[in-house]
Parts: sequence; structure tokens; C-alpha cells
Amino acid sequence: MGVFSKLAWIAVLGSLALPAHAADNLTRLKARAAGIEITRDTWGIAHIHGKTDADAVFGMAYAQAEDDFNRVETNYITALGRTAEAEGEKAIWSDLRQRLFIDPEVLKVDYAKSPAWLKALMNGWADGLNFYLATHPEVKPRTITRFEPWMALSFSEGSIGGDIERISLSQLEAFYGKRQMALNDDEKGLTFREPTGSNGIAIAPSRTLAGNALLLINPHTSFFFRSEMQVSSDQGLNAYGATTWGQFFIYQGFNARAGWMHTSSGVDVVDEFAETLVEKDGQRFYRYGKALRPVVSETITIPYRAADGTKAERRFTVYRTHHGPIVREADGKWISVALMNRPVAALEQSFLRTKATDYASFMKVAALKANSSNNTLFADSKGTIAYLHPQFIPRRDDRFDYTQPVDGSDPATDWKGLHELDEAPRVVNPANGWAYNTNNWPYSAAGPDSPRQADFPKYMDTFGENPRGLHAIRVLEGRKDFTLPGLLGAAYDPYLTAFARLVPRLTAAYDATAADDPLKAKLADQIALLQGWDYKWSARSEATSLAVFWGEALWATAAPAAKARGVNVYDYMADLSTPAEKLKALAEASDRLTIDFGSWKTPWGEINRFQRNDGAIVQTFDDAKPSIPVPFTSAQWGSLASFGAKRWPGTKKYYGTSGNSFVAVVEFGKKVRARAVSAGGESGDPASPHFNDQATRYAQGNLREVYFYPEDLKGHVARRYRPGE
Repeated sequence: MGVFSKLAWIAVLGSLALPAHAADNLTRLKARAAGIEITRDTWGIAHIHGKTDADAVFGMAYAQAEDDFNRVETNYITALGRTAEAEGEKAIWSDLRQRLFIDPEVLKVDYAKSPAWLKALMNGWADGLNFYLATHPEVKPRTITRFEPWMALSFSEGSIGGDIERISLSQLEAFYGKRQMALNDDEKGLTFREPTGSNGIAIAPSRTLAGNALLLINPHTSFFFRSEMQVSSDQGLNAYGATTWGQFFIYQGFNARAGWMHTSSGVDVVDEFAETLVEKDGQRFYRYGKALRPVVSETITIPYRAADGTKAERRFTVYRTHHGPIVREADGKWISVALMNRPVAALEQSFLRTKATDYASFMKVAALKANSSNNTLFADSKGTIAYLHPQFIPRRDDRFDYTQPVDGSDPATDWKGLHELDEAPRVVNPANGWAYNTNNWPYSAAGPDSPRQADFPKYMDTFGENPRGLHAIRVLEGRKDFTLPGLLGAAYDPYLTAFARLVPRLTAAYDATAADDPLKAKLADQIALLQGWDYKWSARSEATSLAVFWGEALWATAAPAAKARGVNVYDYMADLSTPAEKLKALAEASDRLTIDFGSWKTPWGEINRFQRNDGAIVQTFDDAKPSIPVPFTSAQWGSLASFGAKRWPGTKKYYGTSGNSFVAVVEFGKKVRARAVSAGGESGDPASPHFNDQATRYAQGNLREVYFYPEDLKGHVARRYRPGE
């Protein structure tokens, strides 16, 4: 366990040809690295320890960069609004959207005003990344050649998609680019979007055989979006779980006494205001009550890489009201948007909750109210379980429909502070002994012991129920014999609730079809197969293939019609699509399977595949290359274990890019026990043995043991070293 040798350091310093001040800084970083230890287990997972929390953060950032610097840098390129510097003019509008809220100069001031302990963490984070770059000169950043501590504030919350991403890029471009552009079908909600979000389940001791609380951690994100690691210090930090690349806190995970699982929430916390513009004396104002207020304008400069590789820039005059920046125009009014923008508090909350040891300390951190998009499933070693709604929830007048732009000239539509924590839906130690969330509404979170929808404003949820929610209740209710393996079995239960509802409607449509209809004979065998199906996925199931292809064909026609009618797509498919539409979709599915795979009776595992060919963030898939069968389906059909897959250019097979990513089951007894798996593996380097070493386990739901305690690591250590070695 030696440190970097003197000769090695002379070689590094010489190769970098650093000026004196840079060499002094590198010497400082080297001295700091000497007090930090990284232990890689046999799965390549990093277990980092430092004397202080800030030292641990240094090691955490360094280890992430070792595993996938590209993803670390990309996340900050995105967060800072600098993607166009790397990818060219096409990214200008996403950068502008980001820069409407993320101003580097403001973040520098926020950093300077941050509490000393948080500054120390940000300093450690920047030091760790810069030390990695200094000791790996072969790594060439696309944009960020030096990380500054304040940059950590640009990406302070670990969700798969931030609140900012709800702003339409096409409409932003139409407004500031002075172009006529309509909403595209995706922005109108007319195209299918693979469900993202997560599953979380907490089981009380009263429902487990060992009398210990259990927690399921099951984020559904794009694959390889997070790193699995453990980070600890002599200051009491000891957290294990999934951390989003480049962030210095465990986003979904556990410590020795408590665990937390975040799921994307349907709470409405991003609102649009229709502003009434008035021109007066050559100035632009907006109406607010009986008064006129000046529209604030500023210039934002977006650098970008020109087609010839040179640097270029575009300048935009952007506008704001007290509600927020103007992002589009509709019906002659400018539309401003309001959303949470509290980077310091968000980063504080994200880190501090990893050190919470029980429900009371977790809620003390939640009082920062800087979590806008995440529900939380919680469990601790005292036996407490809970479902918590997000804590940043603006108080509004429930007479208004905030899912649409509200009248910005009416002061009654304004946000009126934030709700208190106990004013949002919450479940703590429910009598039924379990709580869950599947990105559905909170009003079924604990079965009969759930919050009542009538007790809360409409804006507390916009999602409603979903097929995974119904599935979760099915596997949870009535059970009192949960174990760690039992919770894992529930997480991979193969029942597909959507098809359990939809297929009987299909067979009824078939039975009602006239005997001389050509589809009657064509589809007889297909109907027979589906009638005999138990609605469970498996790699060998031919019915799963047929049902999925049928569901996709019917969805394509039902979704636009459901949108026009203002009804749920599943309700439309079941009750409003005609018998002819249902049968036509089955015929299309049957024909497509036959064309692509030679028979409509094709096992699901031959179609649905996991493939990881390279370290690119956007993969290119190839039917001729090796891949692994995956038995579970998209969350679209109610599968708790989610695999978001589809055909890609040049493929017939389906390849997944999202869904189950990191999965863990945790038991909080006298000692914490856990099992986990990460999609593919820990490394983004195809040459690493840990690039794809978990892929088969991932596809089979075969979780490996987590090495949480030092004694767990015995016999499972691949390497111990200091950063820079």
C-alpha cells in the first residue's frame, strides 16, 4: 500500500512541463492523496476512505473519473450549458435553456457564501478530478480542462432528468431564434416515451421473518447513468449505493443504519405563467395586477464549436419577469417558467441525508426543502419505514389548473411560499406494514393506509396510478413472511398487470367478430396462445412476444386518440378502442414478428436483448454481435423489473437502453446486509474486466453480495491504492 514513488512523480511533473505554481498545486494534491485509500473489490467497485468527509469526496471523484471520465465530464458540460463547445451548433438551444438558470458568476458567489463544511466538500471534489487529469495526461477532456469547486453547484441533484428539461427546446428556439416552429409530436405527448423513474419498496419488521426492516432500491434510468460505490470517512460518513457520475453524494443507497430510495414524483413544481406585454415609452412592461412592471433583459453568450472546428459564439437577449425567464410564446403572450433553483440548499440536502441514521435525522435534513422532484422510500434499523413526497412544493391557489399556463397578470396565481413537510402526502409506519412507489400517485403508497387524495391540492400529483403500482400492491398485500430473497423475488415478479387487463378485452373482441371476417381465421391460433397465457414474462415465452408487439401496435393508434379525449392511454386501449382496432393491431403484430423473426411464435428472449459494445454514451447496436437475453419487459406493461428496449436502425432485435440499472435489496438488522447488481459493470472502458462482468447477473436478476464492512471485503479485494498510484 505504498504511495506514488518519487521517481514516478518526477516523471509526471516532467512530462507535464508545468509552471511553478501548477507544480506546487500538484505537490499539494499528491500530499492530500496520500491520506486517502481506494479499495477495489473483485467486481471493480470502489470502497473509498478518507480522514475527513472532504478527503473521502476527493477519493470518490478520483475513482469515478478512473471508471468513466467521459460520463463525469459530460454531466458537467450539460449542467453548465457548455455542450455546444464540444458538440457544435446543434446544442446551442439546450445550452441556452440551461444558462437561463445556471449562471457561473452567480454560482461563484453562492460558493463563496456556502458554509465552510460544504466548501470543503466542493474543494475536495474539484481536487480529486483535477488530480486525476494531472496524473492521466493521456485523457483529453472535451471541454472542461480544469474543474473549479463552484461547478459542483451546477449539478446538485441526482435525478435522471432535471426540472429544466421540461422546457420545450423547439419553442425556446422559436422564441429566441425568431422562427416559426410548432411543438413536435414528442413535446405534444403523442409519441411513446419509455417510462423512466424507479421502484422503491419499504417493508416494516412486522412483515418480515427476521423482524428487520427491508428496502428495495430499484432506479429505472438510462443504463450506465450511475456508478456504484462506497464512501466513508473518520467523520462518520459511510454510505453505499448509486451515485450519478460526477456527484459527490450517494443518491440512492444506505448506510449502516438507514436507507433511502428516490423515485421520480408526479408533484407539480414547474409552472408556466402567461405574461401580458405592454409597450410604453419605448419600453417593454408586463401587467401584474393594476401595475406595470418592467421586463428584465440580459445578454447570454453561448460559445460553440463551428463546423470547421474553430470557436464561435452566439449572443441572445433573454427576458425575465418575477416569475422566471421567458421560454416561449403562446396565443400572443410570453410564457415564463418558475421552478426550483436553490443549488446550495440542494447540494447540502443531497449530501447530508447520506449521514442520517434514523427517520428523525433524515427529516431534519429534509427541512432544507431543496428536493423538488423525488419521492423517497425510507427504512432504518429502528424499524421505521416511510413514504415521503418531495419537500420543495410551492403553495398555490388550487382554483387554478397549473398543468397549463396560468394568468401571470393575476397575483392570485403566484407561488405563496412553500408547503410545510406535514402538508404533503406522507406515510410513516403504516399499519399494513409496507410502503412503495412506482412513479405513481401517493394515494396507494400503503394500500388502505395511504393518504387520501381529497385531503390534498390537485397539484400534489399529476401522474395518477400506473400498471406497476397495481403490480406492487399485488405482490405486497397480505404477506408477513418477507426475507431479503423474498423482497428480491417480489422485485422480479413476472406478472404483467397491463396485459392482464388488456388481453381479455382483445379475446372478447375476437369472440364478437363475425365468423366470415378474414381476421377470424387468421388470428385463431394467436388468440388461443394469448388465452392460455398466465400474463407472466419469461425468456421462453412466445405469448410475451406477441402481447408486447400487439400492445405497441395498439398504443400507436390509441395514444393520440386518448390525448385528444383527455383520457389515460390504458383506459382508451381497454375500453374505447374498437374491436376492429384491437384485432387489426394483433394482425400487424403477428405479421411483424413473422417478417422479422420467421414466425409469430418467437420466444421473447430471442427478441429482447442486452448488448454493450463500447463505452459510448449513445450506443450503436448490431444483431450480428453478441447479446444476452432479458426476460423482463418494459415498465409500460406493468413489469416491476423494467427493461426499456426497442428496435434500432439496422436491427430487428430489441436492445435495451434504460430501466433497471442499479438494483439493491437491503436488510437493516444489527448489521446491515445487502445484495446488488449494476447494468453491465462498473467501468466504461471496454478493455476493463468490469465493463460487462455483471451483464448476465443483471439479465437474470441474480444479485451479488454487497461488501459493506471491512470483514466482508476479506478475500474479495482486487487492489488497494492511493489516488495517483
